[in-house]
Order: sequence, then C-alpha cells, then structure tokens
Amino acid sequence: MYIAQAYKVQHDWWRYILGLMIAVVGIFIFSVPHAVGIFMKGGLVDQTKMNDTNYLMSLFEPNLNLAFILLPFTGGLIFLFLAVKFLHNQSFTSLTTSRPKIDWKRFWFVFLFWGFLSSGLVILDYYMSPDDYVLNFKLQPFLILCAIAIILVPIQTSFEEYLFRGYLMQGIGVFTKSKWIPLLVTSIIFGSLHIANPEVEKLGYIIMVYYIGTGLFLGIMTLMDEGLELSLGFHAANNLFTALLVTADWTAFQTHSVLKDTSDPKAAEFMDIFMPVFVLFPILLFILSKVYNWSDWKGKLFGKVIEPPKEDYKILDEIGKLD
Repeated sequence: MYIAQAYKVQHDWWRYILGLMIAVVGIFIFSVPHAVGIFMKGGLVDQTKMNDTNYLMSLFEPNLNLAFILLPFTGGLIFLFLAVKFLHNQSFTSLTTSRPKIDWKRFWFVFLFWGFLSSGLVILDYYMSPDDYVLNFKLQPFLILCAIAIILVPIQTSFEEYLFRGYLMQGIGVFTKSKWIPLLVTSIIFGSLHIANPEVEKLGYIIMVYYIGTGLFLGIMTLMDEGLELSLGFHAANNLFTALLVTADWTAFQTHSVLKDTSDPKAAEFMDIFMPVFVLFPILLFILSKVYNWSDWKGKLFGKVIEPPKEDYKILDEIGKLD
C-alpha cells in the first residue's frame, strides 16, 4: 500500500529522474558556504590536499565543520519536497505513510528506544574498556554541538529517508511493480554513497556490509510498517545520539562529544559492523513486529506492487487533503 500511493500522483519515470536532479541541485546550492570557507581558509594554501578528507575537516573548528557537513542536506530536503509537491502533485503525508495521517508516536517510540539502547551499549563498553576512551567533554562546545546537532542531524537523516525509503522506493516500485527491487536498489545506492566516508578508508570496504545492511534494515522496516515513521525515528536517533555521545578521529562526525574513542577500529570490526546487521537489527525488527502486529512478510517484501482500483483514488485523495 505504501509504494502504491505513488499511483495517485504524477508518477512518470522521468519525473523521478528530474526530481532527483532537483534534490541534487539543492545539495550543491547549500554546499556553497562550505566550498567558500574551504577556498578562503585552505584552498589557497595547499591545492594538493583538496581531496584529503582529514585535511578538509582540520580546516574548521569541529562544531563549524559539523554545520558545514550537514547544511547541504537541508537544501536537499527542501528541494526534494518542492519536487514532490510541484512535479508530482503529491502530499507530504502520502510520501511519508500509507496511514490517514503521520503517526508520530511510532517515530518517538523507536527514536527513544534505539537512542537509549545504543547509548547504553556505548556506556557499557566505556565501563568495560575504559582504556579505549578519553573524556572529551567541554561544556560550552558541547552545548553548541547540541544546538547544531538537534536541529541539523534530524534534517540530514530525514532527507536520506525521504529520498531513499520514500521517493525512490515509491518511484522504483511503481516502475518495476515490485517490492524487493526498490528495497535492494535503494539499499545498495544508500550504502554506496557512504563510500567516501573516512570510516571506509580506515576499516576498508568491509564496512559496506554495515552501510548496505542498514539500508536493508530501514527498507524492511518501511515496507513492513507501510510508512517512514519508524525509519525516520531510528535514523535520527542513531546519528544524533552518536554525534553527542562519542566521536573518533576516523569518523565522518568529529564532534565535541562526551567521549572520544581512541581504540583501534579494526579490533572491533565484529562489534561495529557485523553485530548490528546480523544481531541487533533482526532483534529490533522482531520487537517491532510484535509491537505493531506485522504480518505477511513475504507479500510485503517480495510481492507485486498493484495499482489500486480507480474508485480507491478518491479515498487516497481524501488522505492527501489531511496534509
């Protein structure tokens, strides 16, 4: 039902290509401040290092650097919503969920659940292996970090969810009339776009198991729950609590967090890569399936996308009017 929502709007294949291009334009426009900052601060000094991620991140104070990194996602989200509204004539609600209105209780449930669980695991690891961490807390920079992260991190994660699990999931789904194809394609693209992250350079391509696995997990959550509320909440909690609680010299988010991980990342490959994908994510899917009474896994993940009867469009239109 969630993918089939796209049938009630303008869903020609070329519109999704154009919409994707519009979102990319938004990213580039909102990347201009960062590009100007790099040029003014470091670009005139050493052009040979302009492709060195660590060098670029060293040019700015961590909070400013975080704001520069996250700002383009704001542009991407704004321009994506413009494309959805004016190019597809689609409502915000029907892009988000198949329910009559967005269920924010679902968002907050998984946000708090995963936020506390993931934070608890970090704190547990800190007490079990204190030599792997140093206390990084400084009140003033941390408060500034909180302001930046609380505003911009959910925007960043929402853009990724609306683009991959929303816009492209629906677009590829109605084009292929399949559910597993958009699930697989969006997960691979989502994971592949993280290939430039400094974590890949440090850990190697094995970390793509985590990125693509996370994409599959979020996609399964979306299809089984017939909406983005859970994936929006999980993704926001995952990135926000991480940015505030722990950082490392080799991660994409280098922040004024409470703790700094100084351990050898390769020594924790299983815990950081394989345990979430093959242990924690399946357990979380099982818990959510019980909380929200999921059923028909085969049909929702591998079934065909069927265009609703024309008489059902009136019902879908009424759902859209609730925006």
